[in-house]
Amino acid sequence: MTTTGDDGIDDECDDNRNNDVEVITSSSSHDECDDDARRHHHYHHLDASNVRRFYESHNDRQGVAVLAFEVHPNNGGGYINRPLDVIYERYERMHPKLIPDEYGSGPIAYPLDGTRVFEAYAYYAGEKGVTSADVGTRLRFVEPIVVQSSTSSSEGGKVGRCNIPGIVDVPAEFPPSSNCHPAYFDHWVSNVTCRTGFIDTLEDVLSFVPIVDFNAGVVAAGEAQIESTVTGNNGGGSSSSDTTNGIDADDALMDQGQIYLPINNALTDAGHVYGFLREIGQGVQHVASRVRDIVDFVQRANDNRIMFGEGFAFLSIPRSYYGILTVDMLVGGISPRRRGDGVDSKMTGEFLSADCAVAIHDICTSGGLLHDDSSLVLDATEDMIKKTIDSRISPVHLEEYIEKRGGIVETILHSRYVNLYNLLRDHLSEETYVSIVRNQILVDVQGEDLLFQIFTSNILQRNSGDEAPFFEFIQRVCSECIGPDGCPRKVKPGCGGFGIRNFLTLFLSIEVTKAMLEASSARANDDIAGYTFAQRKVDIFTQQLNESNPLLTEISDAMTKEGMARERIAALCLRNVAVEEEEKEEEKDDVEKWKVIMEMESLAKSRASEKLMECNLKYQTLMKELRESQ
Repeated sequence: MTTTGDDGIDDECDDNRNNDVEVITSSSSHDECDDDARRHHHYHHLDASNVRRFYESHNDRQGVAVLAFEVHPNNGGGYINRPLDVIYERYERMHPKLIPDEYGSGPIAYPLDGTRVFEAYAYYAGEKGVTSADVGTRLRFVEPIVVQSSTSSSEGGKVGRCNIPGIVDVPAEFPPSSNCHPAYFDHWVSNVTCRTGFIDTLEDVLSFVPIVDFNAGVVAAGEAQIESTVTGNNGGGSSSSDTTNGIDADDALMDQGQIYLPINNALTDAGHVYGFLREIGQGVQHVASRVRDIVDFVQRANDNRIMFGEGFAFLSIPRSYYGILTVDMLVGGISPRRRGDGVDSKMTGEFLSADCAVAIHDICTSGGLLHDDSSLVLDATEDMIKKTIDSRISPVHLEEYIEKRGGIVETILHSRYVNLYNLLRDHLSEETYVSIVRNQILVDVQGEDLLFQIFTSNILQRNSGDEAPFFEFIQRVCSECIGPDGCPRKVKPGCGGFGIRNFLTLFLSIEVTKAMLEASSARANDDIAGYTFAQRKVDIFTQQLNESNPLLTEISDAMTKEGMARERIAALCLRNVAVEEEEKEEEKDDVEKWKVIMEMESLAKSRASEKLMECNLKYQTLMKELRESQ
């Protein structure tokens, strides 16, 4: 299956456990080849035993069995005629236990299909190099065979078409009226028992390096705690251009040269990652793909699910993530926006008296404008709010209310997305803000870059409540900075980061969604005690999310500033080599200034991380007490 757009996602689905695939024609690129020879060729990677082995290794659960990567002769600007042989040599020398028997002699060539293939098991069963291979999940490397011709380049040949051997290339046809969104792979997340072992293996064989670390104690939901590291090829060769120096924004959407592999491991015997490993085993937790317009993409998915009764369902995000109406917010008004009554809200004192604010909040609650968590009903309108308050306001507060009604109503409406607005300000319209809240899209900021994320509910799930993989869809909005030449500055793949604020939100949302399902099931079975217990879990997870969010923002801001300082130091050191002697002293002073900034931000990050760990410990204790009370 594929999506619209060149270089879009390709997913291969298979449930052939009984018959080996032996009679398959290849792509149309090699129609001149002997079809009879191709039909009788055995494709090892399509052997049915692979599917059977995957199910046996994963408790008969469905999942992602293979991650496949193209390997091209032109590697990072230096020509390597057969890079697949280099990968195989590294596996053979450093990780021979991960090589399947059929690849014991090296990559397998399929000349009629124009490609060579090598596969390796992705993980060790336990400690790297000591334990045997976990034979469930594989990494597949596909290399186009270099074709010699009179028009070949000076590098020795031209690269042939790269398809998975044995798969028929059928042009995808999308109805003109479908308005399908193209999607492009961004990253693939694994749950493993030995995170550092997988990181080391990827560094040994692919030269991947850690890019982002979410340390112990930072990512927690109640009693569940995990560690996570994002590793990758650190801006390796781009499918469109050199990612090291940046690429155009449109190319960044479609680029497949940068590879990111986040890796999780559980630290406690609770939570989603622990449950995934216990029920299924090591494997791919979720696959993330980039889209151009995530708001429209998710809105269409939600509309289609409502209309047709099938399609993607997404994780439930507590409304408090986006914003709730508080008495303090009514007292202070909204700033620095301009209120509807013409009164400038950028003020030095309070906008509304405390007594009037309490009365307004109570009216909104009793009048059905607010949910139990004080979040505003999304369909509430200005007229609806005015009518509700007009009909219930006490004579004691009537004069103050009438005088400031426009600002009060705008403050109430602003509460729907106040947390997002504090991050993004006027970069988005009110309509876009509301659409983000309605569709439960997550937002993060890294410097001037934005990251929009959303996670589906479990897919490939036979029974409700089973752990299973899921999809993530993201939109990376790179800053529109102008370079020295007056043109838009090049952007690097991965702009917007990996959502450190949302990483914990995802973790908590998974637990919230599971607790909500428990509550619904208990209510359906008239299990009052079970419902109360599950609802209390929802409350604890939601409270933890609310308390963690500002701390995560502190960490994210400090990480961004620390990274910018590090980049600035590197740029100055590089420039220092070329400048005259008299300028070098000035450059050294600038380097020292940026070093101080980097150290300050590193310290700020550490302090915020410590506060977050204290917060996590608090809710770990609360969840333990709740569990032990049963």
